[in-house]
Amino acid sequence: MRARALLTVERHGDRSVVRELRSQSPLSLVPRRGTAAALDSAVTVHLVGSASTPLTGDDVELDVRVGPGADLVLTGVAAAVALAGPSTLTMRFTLDEGASLQYLPEPTVITSRADHETLLHATLHPTARLRAREVLVAGRHGEPSGQYRGTTRVEQRSERHSRSLGVNEGAARSSGDSAPAAPSPMSERAPRSLGMSDGAVRSSTPLLHQTQELGDPLLQASPAHLAGNRVLGTEVLVWGEDADATGQLWALSRLAVRGSLATAVGADAVTTQRALAEAVAAHPGWTAATLQASRLPHESAIRRGER
Repeated sequence: MRARALLTVERHGDRSVVRELRSQSPLSLVPRRGTAAALDSAVTVHLVGSASTPLTGDDVELDVRVGPGADLVLTGVAAAVALAGPSTLTMRFTLDEGASLQYLPEPTVITSRADHETLLHATLHPTARLRAREVLVAGRHGEPSGQYRGTTRVEQRSERHSRSLGVNEGAARSSGDSAPAAPSPMSERAPRSLGMSDGAVRSSTPLLHQTQELGDPLLQASPAHLAGNRVLGTEVLVWGEDADATGQLWALSRLAVRGSLATAVGADAVTTQRALAEAVAAHPGWTAATLQASRLPHESAIRRGER
């Protein structure tokens, strides 16, 4: 089954709103509604599997754009079970200036006959924030894991300004010629992206490029991989100050340019997610942001009382 989904969130006043939402079975996007949603400045959208998936032949793509200053929480409601046959899931996230995205799906179970492949490609503005989680369960109870390959790419977008003169034109003027030579095809600038200033060329800096694999018993038994455990959890945090820390079943590693990677293993999903939560709690940027957010409602109530 081939399915495409699209989600665009933008800032409107002091709140984030869904501007565009399209989805197809087997993946449905359901925004949170009601009083709780109205009081939250961020948008929460639930990922709902509307059919058994991933199955043989499933090809699902999700494109998410979070506009300037907008905040999105993209969360699952139930575990995904990768069943028999080859299947793919591709997710592309674009975060603009000051935007934030928390991608928090439920665990994915890789059954013995599965052949599942995923790609998460996130492109961030230098001021954007990202939290992306993945929890993989190697097989159902009492069965070995099927084949799984998942790649996570996180890049930071940047702009650099270049001279509008072509190579040949600049050489002609510097030599004093009255008329510039025609620029060569190699000296022509690439078309500008929407929102870029004149003379800007867009490039990106890799923050994380990682591939996880399941399905090889020897690899899963290795101390460098699962060390005999069944569940692997990872969480990318590009969210303020970074740090290195370790615990009994988890590690928090600072990335080279920006961000941190939390990794946890365990015998079951509950234990692994608890260890992953400990790793995230050790991240100073995330902890500071959480404490600040928890104080805001209290401070707002005090201000209302003063009036």
